[in-house]
Amino acid sequence: MYIREEAFPFATPPAVVAVVLGALGHPFWGVVPAVVALAVCAFFRDPERTPPPSDNLLVSPADGKVIKTAVLGDGRVLISVFMNVFNVHVNRAPCSGSTEKLSYNPGKFMAAWSDKASMDNEQMRIGFSTPRGPVEVVQIAGLIARRIVCWARPGRTFARGERLGLIRFGSRVDLYLPEAEVEILARPGSPARAGV
Repeated sequence: MYIREEAFPFATPPAVVAVVLGALGHPFWGVVPAVVALAVCAFFRDPERTPPPSDNLLVSPADGKVIKTAVLGDGRVLISVFMNVFNVHVNRAPCSGSTEKLSYNPGKFMAAWSDKASMDNEQMRIGFSTPRGPVEVVQIAGLIARRIVCWARPGRTFARGERLGLIRFGSRVDLYLPEAEVEILARPGSPARAGV
């Protein structure tokens, strides 16, 4: 399984401490930093995912648990996925389309499961132009997460299930879809897998 290079700044220091302690004859004391380094690498894992064959199906932009589905008054549908520290944190495009707009808000760092997190937390909004209408993926940092990484650029075309970016250490992704074009299959409490 691939480990994202974003893990190295976080995993290298405890790994070095573990090696130094082992070299100095204190392998027992090196266990804790070694476990921390392995846990960080596990957090930044990036498994391959294969979207379902039907182009009519949109896929989840994130691993985690669906915490909210709602029909909004502006003609859109909202699906929110909460990621805990044990989930894969690489985000993916829910459908094929080209990046129309990107908007970053530095924001706050409240608990990601809170409704206010959608408005107030650090976030990156990625708007796609698709044959079915506008689709928006919003990467939202959580209480512990302090950095959103977005690989989308204006005008870039994404395939369904392609990697969009990641959020470090616990977070949330909101997906906005045109109500007239979708049927919601996800339900609050159901598990979600990015790209699947």
